[in-house]
Amino acid sequence: MHEMSIACSVLEALEQEARRFPGGRILRVGLRVGELAGVDPESLEFCWEAAVRGTRWEPVSLEIERCARRQRCQSCGHEFPPAGDYACPACGSATTVFAGGDELELAHLEVEQDEPDWARTQSLERK
Repeated sequence: MHEMSIACSVLEALEQEARRFPGGRILRVGLRVGELAGVDPESLEFCWEAAVRGTRWEPVSLEIERCARRQRCQSCGHEFPPAGDYACPACGSATTVFAGGDELELAHLEVEQDEPDWARTQSLERK
């Protein structure tokens, strides 16, 4: 089950990002997973929950954005999800190329940053 190794890789990325935001708290992590990536999103969610259980990352929620397969027409540039054949629905051309659907990437992190010490001090001085 390679979904567990993916979940662990995401945790490693969180560790690295946490060092970039001292005093911050990661709330949410978003992954982009294409339908051709060979990843089962439900299994990945299960593995994520198992990997973070009992760790400081347990409160971090995982959001998975599923990406459909896409083709691009070489004649007109239109991108579209193929439906049966690969002809362009915009111009009818049969010369289309693969344009996406195999993604597996860290899309975003939501980080809550603590108020800086200097801001806290200034707000206390005004009272």
